[in-house]
Amino acid sequence: MEHFYITDAGKVRDQNEDSVIIVENASNEVLLAVADGMGGHCGGAIASSLAISHIGKRFKEMGKVGNKEDAVNWLKEAVSEANFSLYKYTSEHPESVGMGTTLVVAILTNDFLIFGNIGDSSGYVVKQKKLHKITTDHTLVNLLVKSGELTEKEAKDHPRKNVLMRALGANTSVEMDIFDVENDVDGILLCSDGLTNMLDDSQIERVLEEDLTEEEKVKKLILKSNNRGGNDNISVAYLNKAGDISDN
Repeated sequence: MEHFYITDAGKVRDQNEDSVIIVENASNEVLLAVADGMGGHCGGAIASSLAISHIGKRFKEMGKVGNKEDAVNWLKEAVSEANFSLYKYTSEHPESVGMGTTLVVAILTNDFLIFGNIGDSSGYVVKQKKLHKITTDHTLVNLLVKSGELTEKEAKDHPRKNVLMRALGANTSVEMDIFDVENDVDGILLCSDGLTNMLDDSQIERVLEEDLTEEEKVKKLILKSNNRGGNDNISVAYLNKAGDISDN
């Protein structure tokens, strides 16, 4: 099992408000997470960093996440704690009102794989050389697509495509979608929309199929996104699942 993660400011934004992590606990179980912050006065960077740091620290300190139900409950609890911390920070720092962050998380063990997401950062698996999106974006345009008011094509370039319906830190409580996935996958990819707004799934898939190291693949995805404009911060976490977790 090999993995690599990186975040890049892109070509347009002055500041990087994304945060990303891959961390293992004492049982070599793995957590991947990407957060895309938003808000003025550095609020976005603070929000994403607080969320990722809290969840990553808690996971690393665990001896074992337990069974699938335990993992889901743990993830919901850790995210709730992170959300409360962000909300409290905003109440104590009025200049940060409006700050928040998306969050996409994956937890991989020998027995199961679960994803969780809030907002429009994305979670994928690679299986038999094909990229499959697992998470669902919590955006206004996605809601309109589901209701039949917009087509997928219309949504792609819609002027309000980045309007979020959910974000961490926006309210005292937050709902996270949980996805239970068969863990017989070849790889896991998490990313902020700075990647998916620049590259479509087939372009990402082609890079992941290349005969490169995990680090080289991730850096190539960043490079290609920047070459296409780099309109936003870009974060990618990629894990190549070669063998069992215990083999790492």
